[in-house]
Order: sequence, then C-alpha cells, then structure tokens
Amino acid sequence: MNNHSLSRRHLLALVSMTTLLAACGKKSTPTARAIAAGSTVLALGDSLTSGVGTDATTAYPAVLHELTGWQVINGGVSGETSAQALVRTPALLKEHNPELVILSIGGNDFLRQMSAASTKENIRSICEAATASGAQALLVAVPQFSLLAASTGRLTDHPLYAELADELKLPLHQNGWAEVLADASLRSDQIHANAQGYRRFTEGLTGQLRASGLLAG
Repeated sequence: MNNHSLSRRHLLALVSMTTLLAACGKKSTPTARAIAAGSTVLALGDSLTSGVGTDATTAYPAVLHELTGWQVINGGVSGETSAQALVRTPALLKEHNPELVILSIGGNDFLRQMSAASTKENIRSICEAATASGAQALLVAVPQFSLLAASTGRLTDHPLYAELADELKLPLHQNGWAEVLADASLRSDQIHANAQGYRRFTEGLTGQLRASGLLAG
C-alpha cells in the first residue's frame, strides 16, 4: 500500500467520523401528537379570530370545527393586543384545558405601532404558558399590518413569527392571513376577512395542521 492510498483511507475515515459525530449532536425535532375528533381546541386571538366581517357561524373557529370535528373555542376579542391576550391566557387555559392552542395575535400591535420586541415577548409568553399547561401550540403568522399595505394588496408576514416558531420549535402557519387580506374579494374591509375569506384561511390552516401532524388524515 502506498502513502497516497493510506492518506486517502485516513481522510475517508475522518469524514465518516465527523459525519457520525454531527448526527449524534443533532437535537431531534419534537413530534406533534394528533388531536382526536371531539377534543377541545382554543383559538386565541383578536378580531380575525372572533370573526369581525362575518358572523359566529362562519368565523374561522366555527369553520375549523366543521373541517376537523374538534370542539373549537372562539377565544378572539376584537381590538385586542398581544399584551391583553397574555393577561387572558391563564384563565382561558384553566377554564377550557385545551389539547391545542392556535394563536393568531399581533395585528393590533402593528396597527398601533407598538414595539415589535414587546409583541414578540408577549407572544412567546402565551406560547410558553400554553405548552406548560400540557397543550400543544400552533402559531399563526400575522402580516406587518398597515392600512396602506392592505389597500395596495402587498402584505407579508412579520418576521417575528418565523423567529419564534424556530426558537420555540412550534409549527407555524405562514401567509394565511396575508394571502386572504391581500385579495379584495375575500375582505369585508381593509383589515378583516369576509365569510369566503375566513373559509379560505381555515382551509389553508387545516392543511398546515395535517402537515404538522396535529390533524390526522
């Protein structure tokens, strides 16, 4: 065996060992548990959750119940900020003991030009409270809202949602509200969906729930 062959064998062995060590050092991604039909799910949020622009029967929590068979609690309060939602969270978790919390909050913070850092920490605290209670959590991204952005149809998710989902290892539904609220035919006004818009959003959300393993089938 010549020196060239020996060096090549040493190099291959080193690469194999490095790959093995890297694999051993990786953290496993938590696996979502499928939520059974009939389970209690809390939809927590603001007017987009409560269903401003339509009625209770066509708000997204009602449509989600129809599509999944879950008992979906509409925990939306119109005009609410992330700080106000955080205050309500412990009582809601205690009252309903949900298997899953779907959190869609932050739009009013953006409209009122509140601190994005504070909004992010409020949302983090809500997610952590949900998981500490034994519930699973799914985060819904909200656009970087402004009336101008909505009127021109150019809406994109605020980056804090992707950051939080990555940091907390939570599933994230992206672009759901942005796509609906950028389409005038799916809106009741500049910042709220109509019945068709809420259904479109919920159909996309249901797809994300299946993809993340929270919804079987």
